[in-house]
Amino acid sequence: MASLNVGNLGEYLREQRRAAQLSLRQLADATGVSNPYLSQIERGLRKPSADVLQQVAKALRISAETLYVRAGILDEREREELETRAVILADPSINERQKNVLLQIYDSFRRENGFAPGPDGDMSADADAGAGSDAGGDAGSRNGDDAGTGTTKDHDPHS
Repeated sequence: MASLNVGNLGEYLREQRRAAQLSLRQLADATGVSNPYLSQIERGLRKPSADVLQQVAKALRISAETLYVRAGILDEREREELETRAVILADPSINERQKNVLLQIYDSFRRENGFAPGPDGDMSADADAGAGSDAGGDAGSRNGDDAGTGTTKDHDPHS
């Protein structure tokens, strides 16, 4: 069965490489992985490490998590959770404190629905511990107050 997953991975990588209009040699240069090794991966003869998949994903500008799932390294649900976290963390419209609060809420809902918190679940809880009751201030920020000016404290129902 493992070779079947690797075969699917290889076909997928070939499609992505061709869509990016890269030759195997160009992909090898971009990743630092040898041309013959990449060819073996595409043909389903080798199962690459997570590090190699990450280098390939970066060169092809695709999700490393998607490659991990196709290679059998990561479960589909784990990938979806990681992508959700990545989207929250990458959002430039909210500040770091707000991102941590969103991640805490996300973990809370996951626990409520029977799923374990993600790998950053403990970290986001620790990071927010210093924020105290600022979660209410973040709600004020979403209502148009300027985050970081301290004006959200006036709208904090806990103060």
